[in-house]
Amino acid sequence: MGKNPMNNLSYGLFVLTARDGLKDNGCIINTAMQVTSNPNCIMIAVNKNNYTHDMIKKTGAFNLSVLTEKAKFDTFKNFGFQSGRDVEKLVEVEFSRAANGIAYLLGETNAYISGKVISETDFPTHTVFFAEVTQSLVLSDDVSATYSYYHQNIKPAPVQTEKKKGYVCTVCGYIYEGDVLPDDFICPLCKHPASDFKPL
Repeated sequence: MGKNPMNNLSYGLFVLTARDGLKDNGCIINTAMQVTSNPNCIMIAVNKNNYTHDMIKKTGAFNLSVLTEKAKFDTFKNFGFQSGRDVEKLVEVEFSRAANGIAYLLGETNAYISGKVISETDFPTHTVFFAEVTQSLVLSDDVSATYSYYHQNIKPAPVQTEKKKGYVCTVCGYIYEGDVLPDDFICPLCKHPASDFKPL
């Protein structure tokens, strides 16, 4: 027991990018899907702690880059384990710009989709943005990465040199040291809640 059935859902993995003035930013998300085909609309769920979330709330536009199984762990660290409030995430990243002026990734992605927000729904930790697809392009035939593939093949196993008491984040590997993990704890690296931690 102790396994999370929610981890068996078939999530994809994406780099969500936005632009506010001259500032580019991006984050990792795993919730994106087509809602309708005519008109072509998608939805994305974005954690409110992410700077990209705030940029999309302000500008109403984004690009979604579909990550492939060739994606490197460094890409996940760059876009998922640090804040765009503190670092420039696209400095050493190969990218191009769509017609909306927002960056999309090259090399580790097989497609990008540009979205213009038409409505949003608020949840306690996330906002779900519904958007009209304004542009999209297939970049390669490489296989899209799933959440399961990421955990089994891309994310390195946590390295432990000594036995510690605590909890490990099942998303990024962050270790919280202590006997009790507070119910309201948020991972400082990937911003996931206490429910995504398991005892060491």
